[in-house]
Order: sequence, then structure tokens, then C-alpha cells
Amino acid sequence: MKNSVKRNGKNCILLLDDNSTFIGNGAGHFGNYFGEICFNTSITGYQEILTDPSYYNQIINFTFPHIGIVGTNIEDYESDRIFASGCIINNSLTNPSNYRSEMNLENWLKINKKVCVTNIDTRKLTKKIRDTGACKALIHFPSNGKFEKIENLRKKLNDFPSMNNLELVGNVSTKYIYKWVKGKKIKFNNTKKKFIAVIDFGIKRNILNILSSYEYEVVVFPHNYPMKEIFKTNPSGIFLSNGPGDPLATFKENKKNLSLIRKSIKPIFGICLGHQILSLIFNAKTEKMHHGHRGANHPIKNIKTKQVEITVQNHGFVVSKKHFPNELKITHTSLFDDTIAGIEVKRKPFFSVQYHPESSPGPQDSRYLFDQFIKLIKNA
Repeated sequence: MKNSVKRNGKNCILLLDDNSTFIGNGAGHFGNYFGEICFNTSITGYQEILTDPSYYNQIINFTFPHIGIVGTNIEDYESDRIFASGCIINNSLTNPSNYRSEMNLENWLKINKKVCVTNIDTRKLTKKIRDTGACKALIHFPSNGKFEKIENLRKKLNDFPSMNNLELVGNVSTKYIYKWVKGKKIKFNNTKKKFIAVIDFGIKRNILNILSSYEYEVVVFPHNYPMKEIFKTNPSGIFLSNGPGDPLATFKENKKNLSLIRKSIKPIFGICLGHQILSLIFNAKTEKMHHGHRGANHPIKNIKTKQVEITVQNHGFVVSKKHFPNELKITHTSLFDDTIAGIEVKRKPFFSVQYHPESSPGPQDSRYLFDQFIKLIKNA
């Protein structure tokens, strides 16, 4: 590829680590953006997806072609900012057509200093990811319209770390303790009320909203906060949140502290990374998936009830069936590939799921899991 002015009016490159290149139109903020490329099959919720901390260090290829048509607004954030490195869209961005829109997608990306590449064959790209697996990628959107030499871009991409063995939770977790009250963070001093302690590996706001809809206060702790100190505050239950990166890397970095959870007598509920962390605490293994599960149409079977739930998922790692410990019991499985989607700890009020019950594609097929958690708390 020549180091030349934009080709055929297109001014943005998507480069994969197998040297595949896609040329499209850039939108949002100029620069180089790196991440593991993945695809998401959801047809709605792009603002929630981009602001989900679990997407930190990832570039999202949206399979739905019309992204941006509902604009963006203050209510649909799942965190304080965009955590995905960037996104890829089939069609050009258009002006929003929705009464809830407060800002168009491109201006929102610019303000958040994130990039989008459009007019890419996302179907071809999705098939490639599905066939060859997740890989590292770079979006190159030069401000002067001139591409860097492809050799330089390849070197930069090669230097970017892969997701395996990568600890990312420290980049997204809260740095201080706070209470979640009516959709806002309130600095925590103390509480005399019954409360749920949330360990923040990359928490989504809607999870906090649902937890706080019950008769318990919600107090959020940094991911590495001493568990001994959390136990001293006498929470009614403990919630382990979703988050980014390799779960084993996160667990190893804070293994001594997280392993204290084994001694808890309080009910524990984990989602996604929290599910993987809980499994690792009880000697399960995790493994990198070929291309992961990301979308809003994933069928999950509840082994106990035989019911099928339509779920939202976002994960590139999974709890392995190999050397699965006797202390754990599988409660849910994926009907796509039979991977583990839920576990419970035998003789403990601990359980977790790989998917997102706070999202509502079913529309509320999995919301019972929060009720289950609260019931365990009340019966403790």
C-alpha cells in the first residue's frame, strides 16, 4: 500500500494482525486505535455496548448495518465514557431520527476521542473473525488524509499486547468506594442500613440500577479492596461484576485477597467476569474462546427448569469443562456451543452466570436471577 493521499475518497484503514487490510471512511476522532477485534450481532443498544467497560481494548464490528440512527443521549450510558477502542460499521453515518437523541453519533465519538470506520464490508469481516478467530486490529485515521507506511502500522500493531494473560480490570474499576443512589455515585462514608457489596471489575450501570431497586443499599468497592475489610462492614450479600481482560490474569494479580471469598457465609452472585472469577476461586479453569459470544440473541438452557432464556452476552473467555471441580455444579449451558453459562457452589449460597441478566432481549427471561440473589440474602 502506498504512502499516499486518501484513495477513492476513503481515508481510514483497518489493519488486522494477519496483514489483512480494509479501507473505509473515518468518523469521530483522528489517530491510531488498537484492540482485539470482535463482532456484536445486536441490532440495538450501540451506545450501551460502546460504554460497557467489558469492551476495554476491543474494536467492535457491528453486524447490523444501520448504526447511529437513534443518536446518543445521557440516559443510555453504561459507564462514564466509551471504553471500546473503536467501532466498525457497514453504512455511512446518518443524522439520527429518534425523539430521544441529544447528539449524533459522530460528534459523540469526537467528544469521547474515539474512532469509527464506515463503509467496510462487515459481513466479510464477521465471516473472517468467525472462521479464523479473534485477533489484534488497528484503525488508522490520519488527520491529514495521508496514510502512514503500511510497514510502520504493522510494527505498531505487532507491539500491541494480545488479550491472553492481559489484566485490564485495574484500568476500569473504581478507585474509591461509593454508594449508588438513584442512578448517581455518592461518596461513601458509612451506612447503617442493610447493603449489597459490589466488587467492581467493570460494572455496568444497569446492574447497579437493578440491585438498588430492592430494599438494600448498594455500595461499590474497588476490585482490589481488602476482602477482610469488606467482611467487617457486614454486607447482606456480595456481587461480583462483569469486566474486561483475561479472568485468570485478574485472579492471579489479586489471588490471595479474592480467595478469601471461599470463607464467606454471605450470598454471592457473579456475572460474566465475576462468574469466571468465582469459578477460579473454586479451582475451575478458564480458556480463551475462538471468537467469543457477543450479541442479544444467545439461547441459554437452565438445566434445573429446562427453560430456554434469550440472553445478551459479551465475553471472549469461558469457564472450561476440562478438570471441572467437584465443588461446583453447572446450572446453565449455551445452546450455541454447549459451553458453561452458569454455575453454583455446592453447600454455599454462591452462584454466577456468564451472560447479562440485567439486559432485556427476552425481554426479561433472566431477571429472576436477581430475585434469586435477594431471596438467598433474606434466607441467610
